[in-house]
Amino acid sequence: MDSFYEIILAEYSIKMILNYKGAEVFYSVFGSGDPVLLIHGFLENSSMWNALIPKLSKTNQIIVVDLLGHGKTHCIGYIHSITDFSEAIEAVLQKLNIPTCQIIGHSLGGYVALAIAKRNNINVKGLCLLNSTTKNDDVSRKLLRTRAVKNAKKFYESLVSMSISNLFYEENRQRFENEIEAIKTEALKTPIQGYIAAQEGMMQRPDSTEFFKQSIFKKVIIAGIKDSVINFEELKQIANNTNAQFYALNGGHMSHVEALEDLEKVLSDFVIN
Repeated sequence: MDSFYEIILAEYSIKMILNYKGAEVFYSVFGSGDPVLLIHGFLENSSMWNALIPKLSKTNQIIVVDLLGHGKTHCIGYIHSITDFSEAIEAVLQKLNIPTCQIIGHSLGGYVALAIAKRNNINVKGLCLLNSTTKNDDVSRKLLRTRAVKNAKKFYESLVSMSISNLFYEENRQRFENEIEAIKTEALKTPIQGYIAAQEGMMQRPDSTEFFKQSIFKKVIIAGIKDSVINFEELKQIANNTNAQFYALNGGHMSHVEALEDLEKVLSDFVIN
């Protein structure tokens, strides 16, 4: 059965598919006004924004895209670099004739948002990193990704299930049990090829801290106080060093679930100011 948000969104969305490098890229558009691009994270898809779109689309045109190898979008290779992800999204924006927008990126989506801003083919007016960082992977993170790729080839379903649970603050896992199960179902729509291609791409991404610091567009970083993936104190320091607004939300890496009401207020202010 469709969720409440899926039923509501189906009434006023435009769902389309772009043929890109022989692959189908799925995207949707909601509302009208100044464009805001929402980019989901790793093992997610555009449905992660369902609870936020009704509010945000009251004041802005909202564009959501399934990243390469995620959701309904096909893979184009065995490594999806951050540039690959950003080029596919730029192709969608070009088809929609959107030369200027604000971007909100969750986790991997934040890395892609930074790449789009760097490439400068799209005029980025504002960039919000949601549970994401400007830093590249350190040695330990690359090692974890390499192990995950190896395990994915043998234990994919259990690996995905464990990975999703670990994104939530431990004390929130029972509270959001139903939401976590729904997210796992969506995550398993990501094929193994998409999983590996994204992991490989994230390992190769450059550090974007200096670029973010020098950028003159509106900058926001939103961090989960108990995030087990991206260190809260490090994000706070990055925000301070790059002149970005910083917001601390309760919970872990999944602020769009663990702190939905607070996040909705922050993002609503971000897109209209």
